[in-house]
Amino acid sequence: MCSGYFGGMFIFLLSYWFLIIPIVILYILSFIETVIAISKKGLRRNGIKFFFHTLVFLAILLTNISELEAFKSKQIMTATLKDDQFHHTLILRSNGTCENKVSGIFGYHEVFHGKYELRGGTIFFTKIPYDNDFIPGALLIDKKQNAIFINKDHQGRFITTKEWLNHFEIHSNKSPDER
Repeated sequence: MCSGYFGGMFIFLLSYWFLIIPIVILYILSFIETVIAISKKGLRRNGIKFFFHTLVFLAILLTNISELEAFKSKQIMTATLKDDQFHHTLILRSNGTCENKVSGIFGYHEVFHGKYELRGGTIFFTKIPYDNDFIPGALLIDKKQNAIFINKDHQGRFITTKEWLNHFEIHSNKSPDER
């Protein structure tokens, strides 16, 4: 759960260990002290401590509830592109939104949101789900090869030969009629 915050909490832990570790240790000690105080003196005398610890747990819970699949549109297609350092998982949803979940080394995780239109066997992004030009504005779905192709040749046609970093492998696929 913690690795999802800010694109990989482990990376921040390595960078800012002198700040993060003492804060985490102090919070754990405070939590243990609160549990002991409540068991000895009761909840009424330790209500403020209990309230703030509950507030921290609720904040963690609420930030993670928003990412549950139950609150999102139905997935119609999921595909993954595996790089040497990252995995890009492209999720197309029935309401025209999409997500690009990027996972990398040391717990790195970031989600980019976008919008798309499906015309025939081509995905056209109205908002590209990435922060650079790695994913172009249009992708080709090839159901026979179970792939979504990225690259085009000099004449503007999609290159449909599976090569490294030129396609997403489709994991789940439902036709637009099944949406």
